Amino acid sequence: MAIITLTTDLGDKDIYQAALKGSILKLLPSVNIVDITNSVAAFNTQQAAFILKNSFYYFPVNTVHLIGIDTVNSHETRYLALKYKNHYFVGADNGIFSLMFNELPEEIVELNLIQDFKFLHFPLADVFVKAACHIAAGGKLADIGFPVDYIEKKMNLQPVIEKNLIKGLVIYIDSFQNVITNITKSFFDEVQQNRRFKLSFKRNETINQLSWQYNEVPEGEKLCLFGISDHLEIAINKGNAAGLLGLTLGDSIVIDFEEQ
Repeated sequence: MAIITLTTDLGDKDIYQAALKGSILKLLPSVNIVDITNSVAAFNTQQAAFILKNSFYYFPVNTVHLIGIDTVNSHETRYLALKYKNHYFVGADNGIFSLMFNELPEEIVELNLIQDFKFLHFPLADVFVKAACHIAAGGKLADIGFPVDYIEKKMNLQPVIEKNLIKGLVIYIDSFQNVITNITKSFFDEVQQNRRFKLSFKRNETINQLSWQYNEVPEGEKLCLFGISDHLEIAINKGNAAGLLGLTLGDSIVIDFEEQ
């Protein structure tokens, strides 16, 4: 069965999500619609990119991922469909693809589908749906757009190395209030080289060892670990790390390694 996933900022209290799903089912009644999330903060491409980047590869190959973030019609924004690692993506070229992918996709087309004037303010339910359903039904990208070889660039803020320090940032806070940083495991391992470390952040809080699981420390105690996203997390076992530790998006964290 064909799969179309949804990553949007539509929420679940208005008509928009229902209109989107109904439009998909009208064109392709047999498709399996899967919500990755419809709760992205409004227009927040960084948040959407982080969620989709770390979840799409769990789906079967040939899944179509429809992205509904900042899609309002404008002369400056192109609508794209593309293929990356045997998955398909449909969305606005607003920088989100460059935040998600480490290299250019194998195939990119700018959609040339005619938009119904009724949906000028809501292209998700028209152009995006037509493209996603065409691909999910086995259609070719070349049939719905013309090839392009670039995507709009946005840069993820990268951690910085200074002598024996890594300086990173909080980039995401999940629904459990776990605090996720921009430091990946591979980056950490490359710098650490089996040295002891001290992780420091707000309020002079420190952590000096990695955990494998959240329950390795007593309930209410803080810890750090590499979670399912492969990024360094600061958490509290069965607690609200962001709130209790005063951490918010964009806050700095520092990892100090012992000298070799």
